[in-house]
Amino acid sequence: MPGLPAPAERLALLSEEARKHAGKTRPPVDAATLILIDRKGREPRMLMGRRHANHRFMPDVFVFPGGRSEAGDSRMPEANPLAPETLAALMLASPRANPTRMRRLALAAIRETFEETGLVIGQKGPPPVGLKGPWAEFAQTGHLPDLSQLTYIARAITPPRRPKRFDTRFFVADAAAVAFEVAGIVTPESELTELAWLTFGETEKLPLPVITRVMLGELRSWLDAKAQQATVPIPFYFERFGRMQRVLIDQNGAAGSGPL
Repeated sequence: MPGLPAPAERLALLSEEARKHAGKTRPPVDAATLILIDRKGREPRMLMGRRHANHRFMPDVFVFPGGRSEAGDSRMPEANPLAPETLAALMLASPRANPTRMRRLALAAIRETFEETGLVIGQKGPPPVGLKGPWAEFAQTGHLPDLSQLTYIARAITPPRRPKRFDTRFFVADAAAVAFEVAGIVTPESELTELAWLTFGETEKLPLPVITRVMLGELRSWLDAKAQQATVPIPFYFERFGRMQRVLIDQNGAAGSGPL
């Protein structure tokens, strides 16, 4: 589709962005992003939100909901676990991966989506006791997070020399997985000041971070492959020896090497 970067262009975009920064290198922290897709119409639409213009980090751009994993994510029970194939994909080619860590990342994707949009990816369930913060508010809706709705499609580590670095797993879920919505979360003063369900073509006209534009290209490729019932490897972006890499990971491991 015109306007969406091909694999080589995705790598070039990230490489150009990485060269713009010089500073102290910090270790990346675990993070997760959730891309909600509405496929009821003629074209798929993705949920995106505009970040507040006063944010120091990525102000006034459209992004997918997401953020860093937190310790409290591990304590939240779920309605359904990750699908076995999704957990297996998350574990591939990553020596530090374990089911507990991958579960925490999936829960982070659902929590961040709830915090930023008010949308609940879950099923009805008894509220757990002793919860605090966003998970307590999530539980008050009468739902437990449903990890089985998430599919893992990509991973990216922020290059060195950036003030904030994340090791992000990107998940996809169908809009039908939204079980409930808390009103009033998105306001002119909130982290996301507006939400929109956008086609791929509509995203081309918006201010986007480079990584978001890259992942839109990966998402388009993933949807095309799924339509043809093809097996889709996991693209993994990272910098090594001063150069951005794009490694494809399939059931046999990584077709390349890197900080896996």
